Amino acid sequence: MYERILVATDGSTLSKKAVASAIQLAATCGAELVAVKIVPRYPQAYFEGSIPLSAAEVSRIEKQWTDAAQANLNLVQKSATAKGVTIKTVTVKSDVVSDAIIATAKKQKADLIVMASHGRKGIKRLLLGSETQQVLTHSHIPVLVLR
Repeated sequence: MYERILVATDGSTLSKKAVASAIQLAATCGAELVAVKIVPRYPQAYFEGSIPLSAAEVSRIEKQWTDAAQANLNLVQKSATAKGVTIKTVTVKSDVVSDAIIATAKKQKADLIVMASHGRKGIKRLLLGSETQQVLTHSHIPVLVLR
């Protein structure tokens, strides 16, 4: 059925449920799992009255975010391995989460993307956006959305 499943995680409770479902699906199908965590780049905007950070400080903050992402992915890897699922973990730096998920799925030759949706509606969706909606509308790879 599926040979390689990509699961996007942000470490939230809802995302952890999607990861558990993706692991179970991969185990059932005998598929390889690719777990991806998107890490933002540090914003470099300079507003009046703001204090610009040094390049060393920006690098330190970005490394902290990358280390936290890897810790999250290590937990996913541990869960997948316990279920006998072959897994690869990937950390991607990008400011546009949906584009990074789609690009990673293509690069990893995934035939399914699994991700969670918070199910926001109305003004919350307008203000907070929906990465899941963007992936759904722009991906040529099937997407399984879990809530």
